[in-house]
Amino acid sequence: MWLPDRRTFLISLAALAGCGFTPVYGPQGGGGQLLNAVALPEPDRRYTYDFNARFEERLGRASGPYMLNRSIDVTSNGLGSLADGQTTRYQLTGRATYSLGFVGSEEVLISGQTDAFTGYSATGSTAATQAAERDARRRLMVILADQVIDRLLLDADMLPQ
Repeated sequence: MWLPDRRTFLISLAALAGCGFTPVYGPQGGGGQLLNAVALPEPDRRYTYDFNARFEERLGRASGPYMLNRSIDVTSNGLGSLADGQTTRYQLTGRATYSLGFVGSEEVLISGQTDAFTGYSATGSTAATQAAERDARRRLMVILADQVIDRLLLDADMLPQ
């Protein structure tokens, strides 16, 4: 039977401390200044609403001091088909381009883009296919929002104090 060894644990902690590891929400981490501090533009489509909902779920709803400008593009491609040409599977590919700056300022503090994809089956009824597509779009927005948040947190130490 394997028993944890306290020495291994302490050596692991020392190795992490020696490599410059800093928790993003820790006292020296930059992630704390993004909590409840990033405002988002109003959603204009259902999938941008889903993006905003996930973003606010993780970082909180705020009216500033930061503003995240984002552009989201989603494309759909048929992947599988039957002998009669009917498409049975679709892939949704999304790209989120973002820039973080101060509210009311044109200065960009952090910017980047991220890509993700998801898929859904179109073999059921029309209602089932539409529900599957809505769910795939929602999952795609959750993935993109998580990736944008992760990149913002990684670059948060570059933000002015």
